[in-house]
Amino acid sequence: MNDVIKNNPQQESNAIDFTALFSSLWKHRKLYYKVLGVTFVLALVYVFSLPKVYRCEVLLAPELSTTRTSNSLTSLARSFGMKLGNNLTGGNSEALMPTLYPDLMNSVDFKTSLFDVQVCAKDSVTPKSYYDYLLNDQKRPWWSALIGGTVGTITNLFASEDTTEVSAAKKKVNPFKLTKKQTAIAKVIAKKVVCDVDQKTLVITIDVRDQDPLICATVADSVKERLQQFITDYRTNKARIDYEYNKKLCAESKVRYEKARQRYVEFADANQDVILQSVRTRLTDLENEMQLQFNAYQTYATQVQSSEAQVQQETPAFMTLQSATVPLKPAGPSKKKYLLVFLFLAFVGTTTYVLYKERLLKPLLGLS
Repeated sequence: MNDVIKNNPQQESNAIDFTALFSSLWKHRKLYYKVLGVTFVLALVYVFSLPKVYRCEVLLAPELSTTRTSNSLTSLARSFGMKLGNNLTGGNSEALMPTLYPDLMNSVDFKTSLFDVQVCAKDSVTPKSYYDYLLNDQKRPWWSALIGGTVGTITNLFASEDTTEVSAAKKKVNPFKLTKKQTAIAKVIAKKVVCDVDQKTLVITIDVRDQDPLICATVADSVKERLQQFITDYRTNKARIDYEYNKKLCAESKVRYEKARQRYVEFADANQDVILQSVRTRLTDLENEMQLQFNAYQTYATQVQSSEAQVQQETPAFMTLQSATVPLKPAGPSKKKYLLVFLFLAFVGTTTYVLYKERLLKPLLGLS
């Protein structure tokens, strides 16, 4: 019993007196008014200085090469996010799966291909390249000019470069050797243009953010078209090579057939009244050669038609689930969120200062 009584003072000393704690905070309420008031004003200045950002999303559903032959078990497994075989389609030997499309869009070749996209701002009538727009027309907070070159405009960042450099949209960009400006613009595009693929449904989401709503929708539509074209070129590459090769063989075979026919006609016209056996034999040989060349030409013509149909069969079909549209409202920055974060941090900081000043911080944290 005595031990319990002896321990009571220590327990009482470790207990938190919330009444005293609240009284200490209330005593410094004027400090809270000042700090939160100043923080609110500064937060408003900060938030309204940030440029508006618009967002446009495009949703695509690609057709896989083995969609027609995939069995119900594979489809059921995919619905649960599982894989059967070596890939998502169970037996599909296609190398460029939809899950690789984000990596494709992050490649330097794809990002630099967007440099020459012609865009026009909402309040402008003069189109310009996407490269020039990102280089010269991006809005920045007012304080970036005060800090200097570290967070200034991209033009100021690279003012030390050769001023006679031609715009990337007016000359062929070499992805193997980009300039500093081109590298910076490519990084900006990587942040503004994002691709995501749902692992279960394989639906492709193209997310584009920009300061201008019209340019945002224009770039989103251009990215969709270029992604579709790249995938189509990849999927039909082998079939198109076969088609061109068969066209070449067919053209060569046609020339040989026409020459063989010309030789036969000329020899027949020149020896109409000749009844010699050697002449008849020669005429028969020329006729047989002409027929052989015609058969070869006919075979290659059939192969050309078949390979042309194969190109059409390999061309993937894309279902646009959501097309690009000009956003009406900005997607950010969220003014309420910024204000709440600033005010919360100011409140926490002020409370910490008050507790430290009243010597309540250490007891509250359980420190001696």
